[in-house]
Amino acid sequence: MHRVGSAGNTSNSVRARKEKRLTYVLNDADDTKHCAGVNSLALLKSSAPHNGSYLFTGSRDGTLRRWELAEDGATCSTTFESHVDWVNDAVLVGGNTLVSCSSDTTVKTWDCLSDGTCTGTFRQHTDYVTCLAAAERNSNIVASGGLGGEVFIWDLEAALAPLTKSNEADDDCSNDINGSGNSLPVTSMRTISSSNSISSHTNQPQGYVPIVAKGHKESVYALAMNDSGTLLVSGGTEKAVRVWDSRTGSKTMKLRGHTDNVRALLLDSTGRFCLSGSSDSMIRLWDLGQQRCVHSYAVHMDSVWALVSTPSFSHVYSGGRDLSLYLTDLATRESILLCTREHPIQKLALHDDGIWVATTDSSVHRWPVEDHNPQKVFHRGSSFLAGNLSFSRARASLEGSTPVPVYREPTLTIGGNPGIVQHEILNNRRHVLTKDNAGSVKLWEITRGVAIQDYGQVPFEKKKEELFEMVSIPAWFTVDTRLGSLSVHLDTPQCFSAEMYSIDLKITEKAEDDKINLARETLKGLLTHWLAKKKHRSGSQPSADGEVPSGRDISARSITLSRVEVDGSAENDPSVYPPFEFSTVSAPSIITEGSHSGPWRRKITELDGTEDEDFPWWVLDCVLHNRLPPREHTKCSFYLQPYEGSALQILTQGKLSAPRILRIHKVVNYVVEKLVLDKPLDGLSNDGTSAPGLPGGQLQNSSVNGDGSFRSESKPGQKLKPAIEILCNNQVLTPEMSLATVRAYIWKKSEDLVLNYRVMPGR
Repeated sequence: MHRVGSAGNTSNSVRARKEKRLTYVLNDADDTKHCAGVNSLALLKSSAPHNGSYLFTGSRDGTLRRWELAEDGATCSTTFESHVDWVNDAVLVGGNTLVSCSSDTTVKTWDCLSDGTCTGTFRQHTDYVTCLAAAERNSNIVASGGLGGEVFIWDLEAALAPLTKSNEADDDCSNDINGSGNSLPVTSMRTISSSNSISSHTNQPQGYVPIVAKGHKESVYALAMNDSGTLLVSGGTEKAVRVWDSRTGSKTMKLRGHTDNVRALLLDSTGRFCLSGSSDSMIRLWDLGQQRCVHSYAVHMDSVWALVSTPSFSHVYSGGRDLSLYLTDLATRESILLCTREHPIQKLALHDDGIWVATTDSSVHRWPVEDHNPQKVFHRGSSFLAGNLSFSRARASLEGSTPVPVYREPTLTIGGNPGIVQHEILNNRRHVLTKDNAGSVKLWEITRGVAIQDYGQVPFEKKKEELFEMVSIPAWFTVDTRLGSLSVHLDTPQCFSAEMYSIDLKITEKAEDDKINLARETLKGLLTHWLAKKKHRSGSQPSADGEVPSGRDISARSITLSRVEVDGSAENDPSVYPPFEFSTVSAPSIITEGSHSGPWRRKITELDGTEDEDFPWWVLDCVLHNRLPPREHTKCSFYLQPYEGSALQILTQGKLSAPRILRIHKVVNYVVEKLVLDKPLDGLSNDGTSAPGLPGGQLQNSSVNGDGSFRSESKPGQKLKPAIEILCNNQVLTPEMSLATVRAYIWKKSEDLVLNYRVMPGR
């Protein structure tokens, strides 16, 4: 497990209170595959002989997928997308309900045969939810446990029933988890309907509350339940197995014996026997009737993370951190190594004559097993007798008796995409260089959400050096790869700090000197499909000032000019320009939360235009009303002085201030005009024409020499303009450098920037 910041909350330097964050996750061109480790497996076996079975996988990429299984392959038929962090476990109940849990602290229910419909979200946990357990013969009962030490037992029928009455609920009386992450004692339900709309539903105070199994003081990593759902076992960092009456939540016993975390649990159908796997590398068999451990199995060399038994509970398949899958006869203690791979084993699922194995890799493999007679496998390889002490297995290995695996290759593989393991934001603040766990290095354009270059397996550091640009642009976004792909985070007001000229972005539809706010244009690109559907739903057209009527009056949120400013440098232009057009083939997914709802995730192409309340207010204010929050550090102060030894006069007293993105050729323009207008040079006529100065005007009748200086292109009757160059720290600056770049790479001091000017030598 890894602990990360919430996708919803972040602090900033302007507001005292926290604002919601907007994140967008970039998807691979083939987004039908997982791009991070697979934590969970669940099988739906068909009762009809000609109907296929389904495998459900839950991944660290935050999604679940349904795979239609065939003899020679598997096809992804649906992606279930709503969790905003790792999916840690998933179970099937009742034949058509999939239940999942996540590091986003939620438990979600899904219609498993739908196109990805989430039917409910339970927000009772206060920390990562790590494990689930379901009853084979009781389709209503599911238990969940997590890092907060909480164990909840859910009656799904009762928990989901309030959804049918949710239209009567008052949305103003939200009982969702508050901003500090503390759970209120009422279950909040969140539905993604078949029409893809996102809405928040809240139970009334008399709503459903799950049974609480109180007793764990530390994290819970494993749960198991008997077939009838009357008995629950749990384990975690307390190194003990706890047994509960799941009907009341009362603890019936506590079993000690493991010397490290309990990571996997199994109960037989009757609830008499329990198997546990631990980080101490041991598997233990417990007789709950006798309340004691009756057998210990030293099979693995490292932590045991996954267990699955044969239907008769006579044999157990186990896997874990040592990359190996073993089969053990619980009665004779005979064990055999079935296979070994490159990644730790996370989860196991038996399916007819095969066993599905999920690892920390994004692929899932099926290995052969003897479904009806597991004992036959022991005749195919070198089995060994599992000792009852962990060091006996280690000693056997040291003595050279390491077993040889029975199988070399799986019978079927569901391939995944390589996950990103390294990244670097480049200086231009639009490109991110990444390296995945297959060694491939790619260049991503953040403002379009696509990989624009695949360099293959090249040295990452060398490629980073090759792509270095001497430019300075504010850090307007942050990135992480915890989901196996790039997650780009936008926080207000920091995200609105970066601007570029339209000419630098190759936007031909606008004037060259128009300033483009990168975050605003990126948000417009992300939400262009949402905005189009919103217009279609409302039947409205943009008003004269370009605004689209919002589903709510944002101004009613007490937004004043001291907090939000209308960007006067640009009209509310609804156009999405090429550098900000996001792909619809591999569309990114948005992760965010609104004022009354919890965090949610959805592809930008699947939004339906009704989600106003589900977006942060500042996002809507930007996209719908062209209002941006007050921004700091958009100006650069500097002194402009003659170069030492130059005969040129002092043009200014005190400091000048200009936008950080102002180019040096504009400073040259300013110097030239001041020299020509204020004090003509000897030999020049006095009938020159004026040109706009430093604030942003174009230099007239001049062009750039190859050495970076300006040369005169005066016509007859015009005053000649001198060839001027600008220096900083005795280094001549190129005309295309910005003030921010000069300050960051040439000046390199905390005090105000000092620029010098002089006539080009020899001119």
